[in-house]
Amino acid sequence: MSQAMTVKIKLKPTNAQTEFIQTSSLAYIKAVNLLVSEMVAAEKVTKKTSKDVDAPLNSAVKNQAIRDAKSVFQKAKKSHFKKIPLLKKSVIIWNNQNFTIGPSGIKMPFVVDGKSKKIEILEDISEYERTLLKKACKIGTLRITRKRAHYVAQIAIELPEKLNTATKIMGVDLGIKIPAVCCTEDNEVKFSGNGRMNKYMRRYHHSRRKELGKAKKINALKKSKDKEQRWMKDQDHKISREIIDFAVNHHIGMIRLEKLANIRKQTRKSRKNNHSLSNWSFYRLASFIEYKANLVGIKVEYVHPAYTSQKCPNCGHRHHAKDRKYDCSDCGYIGHRDIVGAKNIIDEPVLDGKSQVA
Repeated sequence: MSQAMTVKIKLKPTNAQTEFIQTSSLAYIKAVNLLVSEMVAAEKVTKKTSKDVDAPLNSAVKNQAIRDAKSVFQKAKKSHFKKIPLLKKSVIIWNNQNFTIGPSGIKMPFVVDGKSKKIEILEDISEYERTLLKKACKIGTLRITRKRAHYVAQIAIELPEKLNTATKIMGVDLGIKIPAVCCTEDNEVKFSGNGRMNKYMRRYHHSRRKELGKAKKINALKKSKDKEQRWMKDQDHKISREIIDFAVNHHIGMIRLEKLANIRKQTRKSRKNNHSLSNWSFYRLASFIEYKANLVGIKVEYVHPAYTSQKCPNCGHRHHAKDRKYDCSDCGYIGHRDIVGAKNIIDEPVLDGKSQVA
């Protein structure tokens, strides 16, 4: 079984190449939207070939536009044509037979003076991304889109499944004050992330947006929100990378996580942690851990989150922790609340993959 993922590469086009990308992207989304409108009017998929698409695009890109239009039409059909999706963002797509990845750039065809011509655009690629491309057992489509001031090449790849013979299990407790605490069967512990810094950054951006809102600076307000989301996503990537590196170094074959579905509804909120709980994405962090674990052959399972931080890992009796300290009055066990949670997650029964309903 292969692992699907997307490699993102920043492009460094010249002014002339930027013009080609902009013109072709606009022509591409215009062609897709026109094809969709024709299918919606006929209420069926129209049989068209690249010869029927009047756009300054080569035949391979026209065929990709037809496939995209069919996919968009099916979404409209499911809603009984109440919602007609339209492409708005600048984008253009090539299949894997129409582009090549070189040591310094990516070659892809554009229509120049009425003829299809391959043009190489320089790339800014990290060693990690290049390694992923070399390991790929299959390379899919190339998608070029604009991310703020840069053009980014998104390449779909499939990596071969990595065999991991390790059998040790590790529990990971996710939270706000400490984003992630790992504990192995051998009681090796890893604290990952800085909850105080996360909270400070969220308070800072929240306060700044209130000021910008009063001043009616809409664009600055949007940029502030985007900046906070990018920062939070980057933290999730770093935390998940630390967790997987720790798991690999300790020969872990299985990671167990809490299934934190509807956590915002289930958790008692206070004025102190209300904003942090509402803005932190536990699902995103868990998904980052899962896909990074799959890349190195580590399996991920989910357990029920109830009482994992209250149950004594030594005797099984339940007690509430005082702040971060857990003290069992039945057997005398003393430990860190989040380590207790991670230990209990190791031994909790595994769910069938379905989210728990509040």
